[in-house]
Amino acid sequence: MTPLEVTDEQARERVASSRRVVVKVGSSSLTSADGGHLDLDRLRGVVDALAGRVALGAQVVLVSSGAIAAGLGPLALPSRPRDLATQQAAASVGQGALVAAYDQAFRRHGLTVGQVLLTADDTTRRTHYTNARRTLDRLLTLGILPVINENDTVATSEIRFGDNDRLAALVAHLVGADALLLLTDVDALYTDKPGRPGARRIPVVRGREELDAVDVSARGSRVGTGGMQTKVEAASIAGAAGITAMLASAADVAPALAGEDVGTVFVPAQRRRAPRTWWLQHATTSRGELVVDAGAVTALTQRGKSLLPAGIVEVRGSFVDGDPVDVVGPDGTVLGRGLSNYGSVELPLMLGRSTKEIAADLGPEYEREVIHRDHLALHPR
Repeated sequence: MTPLEVTDEQARERVASSRRVVVKVGSSSLTSADGGHLDLDRLRGVVDALAGRVALGAQVVLVSSGAIAAGLGPLALPSRPRDLATQQAAASVGQGALVAAYDQAFRRHGLTVGQVLLTADDTTRRTHYTNARRTLDRLLTLGILPVINENDTVATSEIRFGDNDRLAALVAHLVGADALLLLTDVDALYTDKPGRPGARRIPVVRGREELDAVDVSARGSRVGTGGMQTKVEAASIAGAAGITAMLASAADVAPALAGEDVGTVFVPAQRRRAPRTWWLQHATTSRGELVVDAGAVTALTQRGKSLLPAGIVEVRGSFVDGDPVDVVGPDGTVLGRGLSNYGSVELPLMLGRSTKEIAADLGPEYEREVIHRDHLALHPR
Protein backbone atom coordinates (compact mmCIF):
# COMPACT_ATOMS: atom_id res chain seq x y z
CA MET A 1 0.00 0.00 0.00
CA THR A 2 1.44 3.37 -1.02
CA PRO A 3 1.10 6.54 1.11
CA LEU A 4 -1.56 7.83 -1.32
CA GLU A 5 -3.64 4.70 -0.71
CA VAL A 6 -3.51 4.94 3.09
CA THR A 7 -6.75 6.35 4.45
CA ASP A 8 -7.04 8.87 7.26
CA GLU A 9 -8.45 6.19 9.57
CA GLN A 10 -5.68 3.71 8.74
CA ALA A 11 -2.99 6.31 9.43
CA ARG A 12 -4.53 7.13 12.81
CA GLU A 13 -4.86 3.46 13.65
CA ARG A 14 -1.09 3.16 13.25
CA VAL A 15 -0.72 5.67 16.08
CA ALA A 16 -3.38 3.99 18.20
CA SER A 17 -1.84 0.52 17.81
CA SER A 18 1.81 1.54 18.22
CA ARG A 19 3.67 -0.48 20.83
CA ARG A 20 6.46 2.07 21.27
CA VAL A 21 5.66 5.75 20.89
CA VAL A 22 7.71 8.92 21.33
CA VAL A 23 5.75 11.94 22.56
CA LYS A 24 7.18 15.44 22.40
CA VAL A 25 5.63 18.31 24.34
CA GLY A 26 6.63 21.92 23.83
CA SER A 27 7.37 24.64 26.36
CA SER A 28 4.21 26.61 25.59
CA SER A 29 2.10 23.55 26.44
CA LEU A 30 3.63 23.22 29.92
CA THR A 31 3.96 26.78 31.15
CA SER A 32 1.65 29.51 32.39
CA ALA A 33 0.20 32.14 30.09
CA ASP A 34 3.04 34.52 30.96
CA GLY A 35 5.59 31.76 30.36
CA GLY A 36 7.22 32.34 33.73
CA HIS A 37 6.54 29.07 35.51
CA LEU A 38 5.32 25.51 35.02
CA ASP A 39 1.57 24.98 34.78
CA LEU A 40 1.24 21.79 36.84
CA ASP A 41 -2.34 21.17 35.76
CA ARG A 42 -1.28 21.12 32.09
CA LEU A 43 1.67 18.89 32.88
CA ARG A 44 -0.49 16.45 34.83
CA GLY A 45 -2.99 16.33 31.96
CA VAL A 46 -0.25 15.14 29.60
CA VAL A 47 1.10 12.69 32.18
CA ASP A 48 -2.34 11.17 32.83
CA ALA A 49 -2.79 10.42 29.12
CA LEU A 50 0.68 8.90 28.77
CA ALA A 51 0.21 6.79 31.87
CA GLY A 52 -3.05 5.54 30.41
CA ARG A 53 -1.23 4.45 27.28
CA VAL A 54 1.39 2.63 29.33
CA ALA A 55 -1.40 0.85 31.22
CA LEU A 56 -2.57 -0.53 27.85
CA GLY A 57 0.84 -2.16 27.30
CA ALA A 58 2.69 0.45 25.24
CA GLN A 59 6.17 1.81 25.91
CA VAL A 60 6.36 5.60 25.98
CA VAL A 61 9.36 7.90 25.62
CA LEU A 62 8.71 11.54 26.51
CA VAL A 63 10.76 14.33 24.93
CA SER A 64 9.96 17.43 26.93
CA SER A 65 10.87 21.05 26.46
CA GLY A 66 10.35 23.46 29.33
CA ALA A 67 13.60 23.56 31.29
CA ILE A 68 14.52 27.08 30.20
CA ALA A 69 10.92 28.28 30.53
CA ALA A 70 10.67 26.79 34.03
CA GLY A 71 13.76 28.74 35.05
CA LEU A 72 12.48 32.15 33.92
CA GLY A 73 10.32 32.79 36.98
CA PRO A 74 12.93 31.90 39.61
CA LEU A 75 15.47 34.08 37.78
CA ALA A 76 12.93 36.94 37.38
CA LEU A 77 13.38 36.94 33.60
CA PRO A 78 10.39 38.34 31.62
CA SER A 79 10.96 36.14 28.55
CA ARG A 80 13.34 33.59 27.04
CA PRO A 81 16.85 35.10 27.04
CA ARG A 82 18.69 35.44 23.77
CA ASP A 83 22.25 34.98 24.96
CA LEU A 84 23.47 31.43 25.39
CA ALA A 85 24.96 31.84 28.87
CA THR A 86 21.66 33.06 30.37
CA GLN A 87 19.75 30.30 28.56
CA GLN A 88 22.09 27.77 30.14
CA ALA A 89 21.61 29.34 33.56
CA ALA A 90 17.82 29.23 33.19
CA ALA A 91 18.00 25.61 32.07
CA SER A 92 20.15 24.71 35.06
CA VAL A 93 17.55 26.15 37.43
CA GLY A 94 14.53 24.91 35.53
CA GLN A 95 15.57 21.35 34.63
CA GLY A 96 15.39 20.16 38.22
CA ALA A 97 11.93 21.65 38.68
CA LEU A 98 10.72 20.11 35.41
CA VAL A 99 11.89 16.57 36.19
CA ALA A 100 10.67 16.78 39.79
CA ALA A 101 7.22 17.70 38.51
CA TYR A 102 7.22 14.78 36.07
CA ASP A 103 8.48 12.39 38.73
CA GLN A 104 5.71 13.36 41.12
CA ALA A 105 3.01 13.24 38.43
CA PHE A 106 4.02 9.83 37.08
CA ARG A 107 4.41 8.34 40.57
CA ARG A 108 0.69 8.93 41.06
CA HIS A 109 0.28 6.22 38.42
CA GLY A 110 2.94 3.93 39.84
CA LEU A 111 5.46 4.84 37.15
CA THR A 112 9.12 5.76 37.56
CA VAL A 113 10.84 8.21 35.23
CA GLY A 114 14.47 8.38 34.18
CA GLN A 115 16.01 11.68 33.09
CA VAL A 116 18.09 11.59 29.90
CA LEU A 117 19.86 14.76 28.73
CA LEU A 118 21.23 14.70 25.19
CA THR A 119 23.39 16.95 23.05
CA ALA A 120 23.66 16.89 19.28
CA ASP A 121 26.81 14.78 19.54
CA ASP A 122 24.76 11.99 21.10
CA THR A 123 22.94 11.43 17.82
CA THR A 124 25.50 12.65 15.28
CA ARG A 125 28.49 10.62 16.44
CA ARG A 126 28.05 6.89 15.97
CA THR A 127 29.61 5.83 19.28
CA HIS A 128 27.45 8.27 21.25
CA TYR A 129 24.43 7.22 19.19
CA THR A 130 24.95 3.57 20.06
CA ASN A 131 25.41 4.35 23.75
CA ALA A 132 22.26 6.48 23.86
CA ARG A 133 20.23 3.74 22.17
CA ARG A 134 21.53 1.11 24.59
CA THR A 135 20.62 3.25 27.59
CA LEU A 136 17.11 4.03 26.36
CA ASP A 137 16.42 0.41 25.44
CA ARG A 138 17.50 -0.70 28.90
CA LEU A 139 15.32 1.90 30.62
CA LEU A 140 12.28 0.75 28.65
CA THR A 141 13.06 -2.90 29.35
CA LEU A 142 13.16 -2.09 33.07
CA GLY A 143 9.75 -0.41 32.87
CA ILE A 144 11.16 3.10 33.29
CA LEU A 145 9.65 5.97 31.31
CA PRO A 146 12.50 8.07 29.86
CA VAL A 147 12.06 11.85 30.01
CA ILE A 148 14.44 13.38 27.46
CA ASN A 149 15.51 16.96 26.95
CA GLU A 150 18.35 18.68 25.19
CA ASN A 151 21.21 19.31 27.59
CA ASP A 152 20.80 23.09 27.48
CA THR A 153 23.21 23.66 30.35
CA VAL A 154 26.23 22.57 28.31
CA ALA A 155 25.13 22.74 24.67
CA THR A 156 26.78 25.43 22.55
CA SER A 157 25.40 27.29 19.56
CA GLU A 158 27.50 25.11 17.25
CA ILE A 159 26.10 21.77 18.47
CA ARG A 160 22.54 22.54 19.57
CA PHE A 161 19.60 20.71 18.04
CA GLY A 162 17.87 24.08 17.81
CA ASP A 163 14.53 22.67 18.87
CA ASN A 164 13.14 19.57 20.49
CA ASP A 165 10.97 18.66 17.49
CA ARG A 166 13.99 17.45 15.53
CA LEU A 167 15.39 15.85 18.67
CA ALA A 168 12.13 13.91 19.09
CA ALA A 169 12.26 12.65 15.50
CA LEU A 170 15.84 11.47 15.97
CA VAL A 171 14.93 9.79 19.25
CA ALA A 172 12.00 8.04 17.54
CA HIS A 173 14.45 6.49 15.09
CA LEU A 174 16.96 5.83 17.87
CA VAL A 175 14.51 3.71 19.89
CA GLY A 176 12.74 2.10 16.91
CA ALA A 177 9.40 3.78 17.67
CA ASP A 178 6.25 2.99 15.73
CA ALA A 179 4.83 6.49 16.11
CA LEU A 180 5.84 10.05 16.95
CA LEU A 181 3.34 12.44 18.55
CA LEU A 182 4.23 16.14 18.51
CA LEU A 183 2.19 18.11 21.06
CA THR A 184 1.93 21.86 20.78
CA ASP A 185 -0.38 24.80 21.50
CA VAL A 186 -1.85 24.58 17.98
CA ASP A 187 -4.40 21.81 17.46
CA ALA A 188 -3.34 20.82 13.91
CA LEU A 189 -1.69 21.89 10.68
CA TYR A 190 -3.87 24.32 8.72
CA THR A 191 -4.02 25.48 5.10
CA ASP A 192 -3.34 28.99 6.41
CA LYS A 193 -2.52 30.51 9.75
CA PRO A 194 -5.22 29.41 12.22
CA GLY A 195 -7.86 32.08 12.71
CA ARG A 196 -7.58 33.53 9.23
CA PRO A 197 -10.74 33.38 7.11
CA GLY A 198 -10.85 30.18 5.06
CA ALA A 199 -8.11 28.40 7.06
CA ARG A 200 -8.92 24.68 7.16
CA ARG A 201 -7.45 21.88 9.24
CA ILE A 202 -5.38 19.38 7.25
CA PRO A 203 -6.31 15.98 8.75
CA VAL A 204 -3.73 13.88 6.91
CA VAL A 205 -0.53 14.52 4.92
CA ARG A 206 0.57 11.73 2.55
CA GLY A 207 3.64 13.41 1.07
CA ARG A 208 5.73 16.56 1.41
CA GLU A 209 4.44 17.78 -1.96
CA GLU A 210 0.99 18.22 -0.38
CA LEU A 211 2.46 21.01 1.74
CA ASP A 212 3.89 23.08 -1.12
CA ALA A 213 1.06 25.63 -0.86
CA VAL A 214 0.91 25.62 2.96
CA ASP A 215 2.54 28.40 4.98
CA VAL A 216 4.50 26.77 7.82
CA SER A 217 6.79 29.72 8.48
CA ALA A 218 5.24 30.75 11.81
CA ARG A 219 7.79 31.16 14.58
CA GLY A 220 7.55 29.44 17.93
CA SER A 221 6.19 30.96 21.12
CA ARG A 222 8.17 33.39 23.23
CA VAL A 223 9.24 30.57 25.57
CA GLY A 224 10.03 28.03 22.86
CA THR A 225 12.25 27.75 19.78
CA GLY A 226 10.21 25.54 17.45
CA GLY A 227 7.48 26.78 15.12
CA MET A 228 5.25 24.87 12.72
CA GLN A 229 8.07 24.48 10.20
CA THR A 230 10.20 22.53 12.68
CA LYS A 231 7.29 20.20 13.37
CA VAL A 232 6.72 19.51 9.68
CA GLU A 233 10.44 18.85 9.27
CA ALA A 234 10.40 16.51 12.26
CA ALA A 235 7.47 14.61 10.76
CA SER A 236 9.41 14.35 7.49
CA ILE A 237 12.49 12.99 9.29
CA ALA A 238 10.36 10.40 11.08
CA GLY A 239 8.52 9.51 7.86
CA ALA A 240 11.78 8.82 6.04
CA ALA A 241 12.46 6.21 8.72
CA GLY A 242 9.01 4.64 8.26
CA ILE A 243 7.57 6.16 11.44
CA THR A 244 4.02 7.58 11.50
CA ALA A 245 3.98 11.11 12.93
CA MET A 246 1.10 13.12 14.31
CA LEU A 247 0.71 16.77 15.29
CA ALA A 248 -1.91 17.67 17.89
CA SER A 249 -2.71 20.02 20.74
CA ALA A 250 -1.47 19.02 24.16
CA ALA A 251 -5.10 19.23 25.27
CA ASP A 252 -5.92 16.49 22.73
CA VAL A 253 -3.14 14.10 23.77
CA ALA A 254 -5.52 11.34 24.89
CA PRO A 255 -7.74 11.29 21.76
CA ALA A 256 -4.63 11.64 19.58
CA LEU A 257 -3.07 8.53 21.14
CA ALA A 258 -6.39 6.73 20.71
CA GLY A 259 -6.43 7.45 16.97
CA GLU A 260 -9.40 9.81 17.06
CA ASP A 261 -10.03 12.50 14.44
CA VAL A 262 -7.89 15.26 15.90
CA GLY A 263 -4.71 16.97 14.76
CA THR A 264 -2.80 16.10 11.60
CA VAL A 265 -1.32 12.69 10.87
CA PHE A 266 1.68 12.28 8.54
CA VAL A 267 1.83 9.05 6.55
CA PRO A 268 5.42 7.71 6.43
CA ALA A 269 7.32 6.86 3.28
CA GLN A 270 6.56 3.40 1.91
CA ARG A 271 10.25 2.74 1.26
CA ARG A 272 12.47 3.46 4.23
CA ARG A 273 15.88 4.91 3.58
CA ALA A 274 18.81 2.68 4.47
CA PRO A 275 19.80 3.30 8.11
CA ARG A 276 23.21 4.76 7.26
CA THR A 277 21.78 6.98 4.52
CA TRP A 278 19.04 8.19 6.88
CA TRP A 279 21.61 8.85 9.59
CA LEU A 280 23.84 10.88 7.27
CA GLN A 281 20.99 13.00 5.96
CA HIS A 282 19.05 13.66 9.15
CA ALA A 283 21.15 12.93 12.24
CA THR A 284 24.45 14.53 11.32
CA THR A 285 25.55 18.16 11.32
CA SER A 286 27.74 19.28 8.46
CA ARG A 287 31.21 20.47 9.46
CA GLY A 288 32.08 21.94 6.06
CA GLU A 289 31.41 22.00 2.34
CA LEU A 290 33.05 20.56 -0.76
CA VAL A 291 32.21 22.47 -3.93
CA VAL A 292 32.39 20.23 -7.00
CA ASP A 293 32.38 20.81 -10.76
CA ALA A 294 29.71 19.78 -13.26
CA GLY A 295 31.50 16.55 -14.11
CA ALA A 296 31.48 15.46 -10.49
CA VAL A 297 27.77 16.29 -10.22
CA THR A 298 27.05 13.93 -13.12
CA ALA A 299 29.29 11.20 -11.70
CA LEU A 300 27.65 11.39 -8.28
CA THR A 301 24.00 11.83 -9.21
CA GLN A 302 23.71 9.82 -12.43
CA ARG A 303 26.43 7.18 -12.29
CA GLY A 304 26.56 6.45 -8.57
CA LYS A 305 30.30 7.12 -8.28
CA SER A 306 32.40 8.12 -5.30
CA LEU A 307 33.71 11.69 -4.95
CA LEU A 308 37.33 12.01 -6.10
CA PRO A 309 39.74 14.92 -5.55
CA ALA A 310 39.74 15.70 -9.28
CA GLY A 311 36.11 16.86 -9.12
CA ILE A 312 36.48 19.24 -6.17
CA VAL A 313 37.09 22.94 -6.85
CA GLU A 314 36.81 24.46 -3.35
CA VAL A 315 36.93 23.45 0.33
CA ARG A 316 34.92 25.43 2.88
CA GLY A 317 34.93 25.18 6.66
CA SER A 318 37.14 23.40 9.16
CA PHE A 319 36.81 19.64 9.62
CA VAL A 320 38.86 16.49 10.15
CA ASP A 321 38.78 13.12 8.45
CA GLY A 322 35.61 11.22 9.28
CA ASP A 323 33.51 14.36 9.70
CA PRO A 324 30.25 14.83 7.75
CA VAL A 325 30.43 17.47 5.02
CA ASP A 326 27.98 18.78 2.44
CA VAL A 327 28.68 18.33 -1.26
CA VAL A 328 27.72 21.48 -3.18
CA GLY A 329 27.29 21.85 -6.94
CA PRO A 330 28.70 24.76 -8.99
CA ASP A 331 25.33 26.54 -8.78
CA GLY A 332 25.28 26.40 -4.98
CA THR A 333 22.81 23.49 -4.75
CA VAL A 334 23.53 21.07 -1.89
CA LEU A 335 23.65 17.64 -3.52
CA GLY A 336 23.98 15.61 -0.33
CA ARG A 337 26.14 14.83 2.66
CA GLY A 338 28.94 12.35 3.20
CA LEU A 339 31.83 11.38 5.43
CA SER A 340 35.12 12.87 4.28
CA ASN A 341 38.25 10.69 4.25
CA TYR A 342 40.41 13.83 4.55
CA GLY A 343 40.52 16.96 6.68
CA SER A 344 40.13 20.51 5.47
CA VAL A 345 43.87 21.18 5.94
CA GLU A 346 45.13 18.49 3.56
CA LEU A 347 42.32 18.58 0.97
CA PRO A 348 43.31 21.89 -0.75
CA LEU A 349 46.60 20.28 -1.82
CA MET A 350 44.66 17.59 -3.68
CA LEU A 351 42.07 19.58 -5.62
CA GLY A 352 41.78 18.84 -9.33
CA ARG A 353 44.34 16.04 -9.21
CA SER A 354 43.94 12.34 -9.88
CA THR A 355 44.31 9.85 -7.04
CA LYS A 356 47.30 8.24 -8.77
CA GLU A 357 49.09 11.56 -9.06
CA ILE A 358 48.39 12.39 -5.42
CA ALA A 359 49.57 8.95 -4.28
CA ALA A 360 52.81 9.41 -6.21
CA ASP A 361 53.47 12.70 -4.41
CA LEU A 362 52.12 11.99 -0.94
CA GLY A 363 52.17 8.22 -0.56
CA PRO A 364 49.96 5.21 -1.38
CA GLU A 365 47.62 5.86 1.55
CA TYR A 366 46.29 8.88 -0.39
CA GLU A 367 45.09 6.78 -3.33
CA ARG A 368 41.47 6.72 -2.16
CA GLU A 369 38.21 8.60 -2.56
CA VAL A 370 37.41 11.80 -0.71
CA ILE A 371 33.91 10.41 -0.05
CA HIS A 372 33.09 6.79 -0.83
CA ARG A 373 29.68 6.30 -2.39
CA ASP A 374 28.65 4.02 0.50
CA HIS A 375 29.19 6.97 2.84
CA LEU A 376 27.29 9.52 0.74
CA ALA A 377 23.59 10.38 1.10
CA LEU A 378 22.31 12.32 -1.90
CA HIS A 379 19.20 14.45 -1.62
CA PRO A 380 16.23 13.36 -3.77
CA ARG A 381 16.22 15.10 -7.13
